[in-house]
Amino acid sequence: MPVICVNNNKGGSLKTTTAVNLAGVLAGKKKKVLIIDSDNQGNVALSFGMNPDQFELTIYDVLIGDCSTKDAIVNVHKYIDIIPSNDDLVGFEFEVIRNIDKYINPFLLMKVACSELENLYDYIIIDTPPSLGLMVGNAFAFADGILIPFNPEQFSMRSLVKVTETIKEFKEQYNNKLNILGVLGTLVDSRTSLHSDVLQSTRKYCLENDIKVFETVVPRTVRHASSIAYESVPATLSKKYKEAGKCYFDLWKEIEAIGEKEPAR
Repeated sequence: MPVICVNNNKGGSLKTTTAVNLAGVLAGKKKKVLIIDSDNQGNVALSFGMNPDQFELTIYDVLIGDCSTKDAIVNVHKYIDIIPSNDDLVGFEFEVIRNIDKYINPFLLMKVACSELENLYDYIIIDTPPSLGLMVGNAFAFADGILIPFNPEQFSMRSLVKVTETIKEFKEQYNNKLNILGVLGTLVDSRTSLHSDVLQSTRKYCLENDIKVFETVVPRTVRHASSIAYESVPATLSKKYKEAGKCYFDLWKEIEAIGEKEPAR
């Protein structure tokens, strides 16, 4: 049961869009997928036309031990379940720090809670907040591979370097199976010299640090939002907007081609 974490500590990089569209690709292959939303904005539920505030049980309740993981699961598609999130998650770090005697291994809360899901899913995808705090630490501890969406704007390289260095440190200290699957260029406008220059710097940095940069990019012009707004599904599950999701089908082919480096549990 591979666990893929989608993370970048910079907002606006299409983390949720990437997570839900990859789930759509896998659902099209009849793979059973669970998406864990660990961002209090609750955008995973919104991507399937659901209000995150409607849920009584979320990932917050799972992590603090108020309910079982299975009780918080919501079915959104024949092959896709989610564990939703909402503003309840804002108090997560405070709750854990305030009761540190209760949460002895604070980075392992998600991994322990989700152990009961073994063999229920073909893949688990974790959508993360734009930060490198306790919640993201839980995602890193549970994940096998990390996919880094990267918007090639000014100052983005600084964020990418911070993320990759943090992953390396986390791998050494907490999860030696953790690997970076690769960096995905998102909202790319190849007509601008800024994007071309930043992507060139990104490839140079990644080559020097043995990090894959996917050939696939998500163009700025892709209409992912239209699919969600009008059909309440990601583009990869939409008939009308499926062309907008083509880049994610291409991305998955690249992930599969990684072969032995693909996260496996």
